[in-house]
Amino acid sequence: MSKPLRVALLQERDRGSREANLDAIEVGLREAAAQNAQLVLLQELHNGPYFCQHESVAEFDRAESIPGPSTDRLGSLAAELNLVVVASLFERRAAGLYHNTAVVFDRAKAICGKYRKMHIPDDPAFYEKFYFTPGDLGFEPIQTSVGKLGVLVCWDQWYPEGARMMALAGADLLLYPTAIGWDPADEDAEKARQRDAWITVQRGHAVANGLPLLACNRYGFEPAPTDSTAAGARGIQFWGSSFVAGPQGEFLAQASTDQRQLLIADVDMQRSENVRRIWPFLRDRRVDAYADLLRRYRD
Repeated sequence: MSKPLRVALLQERDRGSREANLDAIEVGLREAAAQNAQLVLLQELHNGPYFCQHESVAEFDRAESIPGPSTDRLGSLAAELNLVVVASLFERRAAGLYHNTAVVFDRAKAICGKYRKMHIPDDPAFYEKFYFTPGDLGFEPIQTSVGKLGVLVCWDQWYPEGARMMALAGADLLLYPTAIGWDPADEDAEKARQRDAWITVQRGHAVANGLPLLACNRYGFEPAPTDSTAAGARGIQFWGSSFVAGPQGEFLAQASTDQRQLLIADVDMQRSENVRRIWPFLRDRRVDAYADLLRRYRD
Protein backbone atom coordinates (compact mmCIF):
# COMPACT_ATOMS: atom_id res chain seq x y z
CA MET A 1 0.00 0.00 0.00
CA SER A 2 1.57 3.29 -1.11
CA LYS A 3 -0.49 5.50 1.22
CA PRO A 4 -0.34 5.25 5.02
CA LEU A 5 -3.20 3.36 6.64
CA ARG A 6 -4.93 5.48 9.27
CA VAL A 7 -6.04 3.29 12.16
CA ALA A 8 -8.05 4.07 15.29
CA LEU A 9 -8.24 2.25 18.63
CA LEU A 10 -11.24 3.03 20.83
CA GLN A 11 -10.14 2.67 24.47
CA GLU A 12 -13.36 2.63 26.52
CA ARG A 13 -14.79 1.52 29.86
CA ASP A 14 -17.95 -0.37 30.68
CA ARG A 15 -20.87 2.05 30.53
CA GLY A 16 -23.29 -0.15 32.50
CA SER A 17 -25.39 -1.81 29.80
CA ARG A 18 -25.11 -3.27 26.32
CA GLU A 19 -26.99 -0.38 24.78
CA ALA A 20 -24.91 2.24 26.60
CA ASN A 21 -21.70 0.55 25.48
CA LEU A 22 -22.88 0.32 21.88
CA ASP A 23 -23.92 3.98 22.02
CA ALA A 24 -20.40 4.89 23.19
CA ILE A 25 -18.91 2.77 20.41
CA GLU A 26 -21.08 4.54 17.85
CA VAL A 27 -19.78 7.89 19.07
CA GLY A 28 -16.22 6.58 18.76
CA LEU A 29 -16.75 5.18 15.27
CA ARG A 30 -18.19 8.49 14.11
CA GLU A 31 -15.21 10.33 15.59
CA ALA A 32 -12.84 7.93 13.86
CA ALA A 33 -14.56 8.41 10.51
CA ALA A 34 -14.44 12.20 10.95
CA GLN A 35 -10.66 11.89 11.42
CA ASN A 36 -10.38 9.83 8.22
CA ALA A 37 -9.58 6.54 9.91
CA GLN A 38 -10.02 3.47 7.73
CA LEU A 39 -9.66 0.72 10.33
CA VAL A 40 -11.06 0.78 13.89
CA LEU A 41 -10.18 -1.76 16.60
CA LEU A 42 -12.45 -2.15 19.64
CA GLN A 43 -11.58 -3.67 23.02
CA GLU A 44 -12.30 -7.24 24.11
CA LEU A 45 -15.93 -8.03 25.11
CA HIS A 46 -16.88 -4.39 24.66
CA ASN A 47 -20.63 -4.89 25.16
CA GLY A 48 -20.42 -5.17 28.94
CA PRO A 49 -18.27 -5.61 32.03
CA TYR A 50 -15.53 -8.18 32.17
CA PHE A 51 -17.85 -10.81 33.66
CA CYS A 52 -15.18 -13.54 33.92
CA GLN A 53 -14.14 -12.34 37.39
CA HIS A 54 -16.39 -15.12 38.72
CA GLU A 55 -18.10 -18.31 37.56
CA SER A 56 -21.86 -17.92 37.25
CA VAL A 57 -24.26 -19.59 34.85
CA ALA A 58 -26.30 -16.37 34.81
CA GLU A 59 -23.51 -14.63 32.89
CA PHE A 60 -24.21 -16.80 29.84
CA ASP A 61 -27.31 -14.65 29.29
CA ARG A 62 -24.95 -11.96 28.00
CA ALA A 63 -24.04 -14.07 24.97
CA GLU A 64 -25.63 -13.59 21.56
CA SER A 65 -25.63 -15.21 18.19
CA ILE A 66 -23.36 -14.09 15.36
CA PRO A 67 -24.94 -12.67 13.23
CA GLY A 68 -27.17 -11.06 15.84
CA PRO A 69 -28.34 -7.71 17.22
CA SER A 70 -24.86 -6.32 17.95
CA THR A 71 -23.40 -7.34 14.62
CA ASP A 72 -26.41 -5.80 12.86
CA ARG A 73 -25.78 -2.46 14.54
CA LEU A 74 -22.00 -2.47 14.16
CA GLY A 75 -22.22 -3.65 10.57
CA SER A 76 -24.64 -0.88 9.72
CA LEU A 77 -22.23 1.67 11.17
CA ALA A 78 -19.29 0.17 9.27
CA ALA A 79 -21.26 0.49 6.03
CA GLU A 80 -22.52 4.00 6.76
CA LEU A 81 -19.11 5.32 7.82
CA ASN A 82 -17.07 3.35 5.26
CA LEU A 83 -14.94 1.71 7.96
CA VAL A 84 -13.26 -1.61 8.55
CA VAL A 85 -14.27 -2.49 12.12
CA VAL A 86 -12.88 -5.22 14.38
CA ALA A 87 -15.38 -5.99 17.16
CA SER A 88 -15.29 -8.47 20.07
CA LEU A 89 -18.35 -10.39 21.30
CA PHE A 90 -19.48 -13.19 23.60
CA GLU A 91 -20.79 -15.66 21.01
CA ARG A 92 -23.56 -18.17 21.68
CA ARG A 93 -22.94 -20.79 19.03
CA ALA A 94 -25.32 -23.40 20.45
CA ALA A 95 -26.72 -24.42 23.82
CA GLY A 96 -23.69 -25.05 26.04
CA LEU A 97 -21.25 -23.90 23.35
CA TYR A 98 -19.88 -20.38 23.66
CA HIS A 99 -16.86 -18.53 22.30
CA ASN A 100 -14.94 -15.30 22.77
CA THR A 101 -15.16 -14.12 19.18
CA ALA A 102 -13.73 -11.24 17.18
CA VAL A 103 -15.87 -10.13 14.23
CA VAL A 104 -14.66 -8.10 11.26
CA PHE A 105 -16.74 -5.84 9.02
CA ASP A 106 -15.25 -4.53 5.78
CA ARG A 107 -17.06 -1.25 5.06
CA ALA A 108 -20.28 -3.25 4.87
CA LYS A 109 -23.01 -4.59 7.12
CA ALA A 110 -22.18 -8.19 6.28
CA ILE A 111 -19.51 -9.93 8.36
CA CYS A 112 -16.37 -10.58 6.33
CA GLY A 113 -14.63 -12.80 8.87
CA LYS A 114 -14.42 -14.13 12.44
CA TYR A 115 -11.73 -15.31 14.82
CA ARG A 116 -12.48 -17.36 17.93
CA LYS A 117 -10.03 -16.90 20.80
CA MET A 118 -7.65 -19.86 20.88
CA HIS A 119 -5.85 -19.52 24.22
CA ILE A 120 -8.27 -19.46 27.16
CA PRO A 121 -6.99 -18.45 30.62
CA ASP A 122 -8.12 -19.74 34.00
CA ASP A 123 -6.58 -17.54 36.66
CA PRO A 124 -7.85 -15.63 39.71
CA ALA A 125 -10.32 -13.01 38.41
CA PHE A 126 -9.93 -14.34 34.83
CA TYR A 127 -12.06 -17.51 34.88
CA GLU A 128 -12.54 -17.76 31.14
CA LYS A 129 -12.43 -21.54 30.81
CA PHE A 130 -15.82 -21.65 32.53
CA TYR A 131 -17.34 -19.60 29.70
CA PHE A 132 -15.39 -20.03 26.48
CA THR A 133 -14.73 -23.03 24.28
CA PRO A 134 -11.28 -22.73 22.65
CA GLY A 135 -11.42 -21.45 19.10
CA ASP A 136 -11.70 -23.82 16.16
CA LEU A 137 -11.13 -21.45 13.23
CA GLY A 138 -7.35 -21.59 13.45
CA PHE A 139 -4.90 -18.77 12.90
CA GLU A 140 -6.27 -17.51 9.59
CA PRO A 141 -5.92 -13.83 8.60
CA ILE A 142 -9.10 -12.10 7.50
CA GLN A 143 -8.96 -10.47 4.07
CA THR A 144 -10.25 -6.88 4.00
CA SER A 145 -9.96 -3.84 1.77
CA VAL A 146 -7.07 -2.56 3.95
CA GLY A 147 -5.14 -5.83 3.96
CA LYS A 148 -5.08 -9.20 5.68
CA LEU A 149 -5.83 -8.79 9.38
CA GLY A 150 -4.18 -11.19 11.80
CA VAL A 151 -6.81 -10.89 14.53
CA LEU A 152 -6.05 -12.51 17.90
CA VAL A 153 -7.64 -11.89 21.32
CA CYS A 154 -6.14 -10.91 24.69
CA TRP A 155 -4.54 -14.04 26.26
CA ASP A 156 -3.36 -14.95 22.75
CA GLN A 157 -0.99 -11.99 23.03
CA TRP A 158 1.39 -13.87 25.35
CA TYR A 159 2.01 -16.64 22.81
CA PRO A 160 4.54 -16.06 20.00
CA GLU A 161 3.11 -19.06 18.15
CA GLY A 162 -0.19 -17.32 17.37
CA ALA A 163 1.47 -14.19 15.99
CA ARG A 164 3.89 -16.30 13.96
CA MET A 165 1.12 -18.45 12.52
CA MET A 166 -0.75 -15.33 11.42
CA ALA A 167 2.42 -13.94 9.85
CA LEU A 168 3.13 -17.21 8.03
CA ALA A 169 -0.41 -17.13 6.65
CA GLY A 170 0.21 -13.69 5.13
CA ALA A 171 -1.15 -11.25 7.72
CA ASP A 172 -0.38 -7.59 7.03
CA LEU A 173 -1.15 -6.44 10.58
CA LEU A 174 -1.57 -8.06 14.00
CA LEU A 175 -4.57 -6.91 16.08
CA TYR A 176 -5.39 -7.72 19.72
CA PRO A 177 -8.68 -6.71 21.36
CA THR A 178 -7.86 -6.93 25.06
CA ALA A 179 -9.19 -6.79 28.63
CA ILE A 180 -6.29 -6.81 31.09
CA GLY A 181 -5.55 -5.00 34.29
CA TRP A 182 -4.16 -4.97 37.82
CA ASP A 183 -5.17 -6.65 41.03
CA PRO A 184 -5.66 -3.58 43.29
CA ALA A 185 -3.82 -5.40 46.09
CA ASP A 186 -0.56 -5.64 44.15
CA GLU A 187 2.30 -3.29 44.95
CA ASP A 188 3.09 -0.51 42.50
CA ALA A 189 6.33 -2.17 41.42
CA GLU A 190 4.49 -5.38 40.53
CA LYS A 191 1.87 -3.42 38.64
CA ALA A 192 4.57 -1.71 36.62
CA ARG A 193 6.26 -5.03 35.81
CA GLN A 194 3.00 -6.57 34.59
CA ARG A 195 2.08 -3.66 32.35
CA ASP A 196 5.61 -3.41 30.96
CA ALA A 197 5.63 -7.16 30.23
CA TRP A 198 2.31 -6.88 28.38
CA ILE A 199 3.66 -4.09 26.19
CA THR A 200 7.06 -5.71 25.68
CA VAL A 201 5.83 -9.13 24.58
CA GLN A 202 3.56 -7.61 21.95
CA ARG A 203 6.25 -5.27 20.65
CA GLY A 204 8.33 -8.44 20.36
CA HIS A 205 5.67 -10.02 18.15
CA ALA A 206 5.84 -6.97 15.89
CA VAL A 207 9.63 -7.20 15.69
CA ALA A 208 9.85 -10.98 15.25
CA ASN A 209 7.34 -10.93 12.40
CA GLY A 210 8.11 -7.54 10.83
CA LEU A 211 4.50 -6.43 11.15
CA PRO A 212 2.59 -3.46 12.60
CA LEU A 213 0.63 -4.35 15.73
CA LEU A 214 -2.49 -2.84 17.31
CA ALA A 215 -3.51 -3.61 20.92
CA CYS A 216 -6.75 -2.10 22.27
CA ASN A 217 -7.43 -2.47 25.99
CA ARG A 218 -10.27 -1.25 28.22
CA TYR A 219 -9.72 1.09 31.16
CA GLY A 220 -11.38 1.77 34.51
CA PHE A 221 -12.07 -0.15 37.71
CA GLU A 222 -14.59 -2.98 37.63
CA PRO A 223 -15.50 -4.36 41.08
CA ALA A 224 -15.67 -8.08 41.71
CA PRO A 225 -19.19 -9.54 41.53
CA THR A 226 -20.84 -9.56 44.95
CA ASP A 227 -21.19 -13.35 44.95
CA SER A 228 -17.51 -13.95 44.26
CA THR A 229 -15.49 -15.37 47.16
CA ALA A 230 -12.55 -16.73 45.18
CA ALA A 231 -9.01 -15.49 45.55
CA GLY A 232 -8.44 -12.38 43.52
CA ALA A 233 -12.02 -11.18 44.01
CA ARG A 234 -10.97 -7.61 44.68
CA GLY A 235 -11.96 -6.29 41.29
CA ILE A 236 -9.74 -5.34 38.36
CA GLN A 237 -8.22 -1.96 37.53
CA PHE A 238 -7.93 -2.19 33.74
CA TRP A 239 -4.79 -0.38 32.73
CA GLY A 240 -5.69 0.98 29.28
CA SER A 241 -2.33 1.73 27.60
CA SER A 242 -3.64 0.79 24.15
CA PHE A 243 -0.94 1.22 21.54
CA VAL A 244 0.13 0.92 17.94
CA ALA A 245 3.61 -0.38 17.12
CA GLY A 246 5.46 -0.50 13.84
CA PRO A 247 7.32 -3.52 12.40
CA GLN A 248 10.44 -2.78 14.47
CA GLY A 249 8.40 -2.44 17.64
CA GLU A 250 8.51 1.34 17.52
CA PHE A 251 5.60 3.15 19.15
CA LEU A 252 3.40 4.95 16.64
CA ALA A 253 0.81 5.92 19.27
CA GLN A 254 0.09 5.07 22.91
CA ALA A 255 -2.91 5.79 25.11
CA SER A 256 -3.14 6.68 28.79
CA THR A 257 -3.79 4.21 31.61
CA ASP A 258 -6.95 5.80 32.94
CA GLN A 259 -9.18 7.56 30.44
CA ARG A 260 -11.33 7.16 27.40
CA GLN A 261 -9.29 7.77 24.27
CA LEU A 262 -9.64 7.45 20.53
CA LEU A 263 -6.06 6.64 19.57
CA ILE A 264 -5.18 7.55 15.98
CA ALA A 265 -2.05 6.46 14.10
CA ASP A 266 -0.87 6.44 10.51
CA VAL A 267 0.74 3.11 9.65
CA ASP A 268 3.21 2.95 6.76
CA MET A 269 2.40 -0.46 5.36
CA GLN A 270 5.44 -0.40 3.05
CA ARG A 271 7.73 -0.48 6.09
CA SER A 272 6.98 -4.16 6.66
CA GLU A 273 8.45 -4.98 3.27
CA ASN A 274 11.48 -2.77 3.91
CA VAL A 275 12.10 -4.14 7.41
CA ARG A 276 11.79 -7.75 6.30
CA ARG A 277 14.43 -7.12 3.65
CA ILE A 278 17.01 -6.04 6.24
CA TRP A 279 15.79 -8.43 8.97
CA PRO A 280 14.80 -11.57 7.02
CA PHE A 281 13.65 -13.62 10.00
CA LEU A 282 11.24 -15.68 7.93
CA ARG A 283 14.03 -16.61 5.53
CA ASP A 284 16.35 -17.82 8.26
CA ARG A 285 13.90 -19.92 10.26
CA ARG A 286 15.15 -23.47 10.83
CA VAL A 287 11.89 -25.22 10.03
CA ASP A 288 13.73 -28.54 9.95
CA ALA A 289 14.60 -28.22 13.66
CA TYR A 290 11.34 -27.12 15.26
CA ALA A 291 9.48 -30.43 15.60
CA ASP A 292 9.60 -30.27 19.40
CA LEU A 293 7.37 -27.20 19.34
CA LEU A 294 4.52 -29.66 18.87
CA ARG A 295 5.26 -31.18 22.28
CA ARG A 296 3.85 -29.79 25.52
CA TYR A 297 7.26 -29.98 27.15
CA ARG A 298 10.53 -31.85 26.71
CA ASP A 299 10.91 -34.07 29.80
